[in-house]
Amino acid sequence: MKKLVALAAFTAFAAPLWAATQTVTLSVPGMNCATCPITVKKALTKVSGVSKTDVNLDNREAKVTFDDAKTNVEALMRATKDAGYPSTVVGSTK
Repeated sequence: MKKLVALAAFTAFAAPLWAATQTVTLSVPGMNCATCPITVKKALTKVSGVSKTDVNLDNREAKVTFDDAKTNVEALMRATKDAGYPSTVVGSTK
């Protein structure tokens, strides 16, 4: 029983050590005016774990840096979609 408790405690404290900062580029084809990147950036920065966003209207892309222990790519895509700008991962076949 002590081993199980110790393992559970180790897992609880070690999980953040396994987290990594990830960067993903999202294609956001619906951006077509000067205010669109502001809306997309605002939606992405509200996602817990996002540390940096760079939204480019000319390329219609958003580069997002995030903590993968707190969020994931699906949550980022959901945030842009909920803001009215569906997105996909650059290079993805989806």
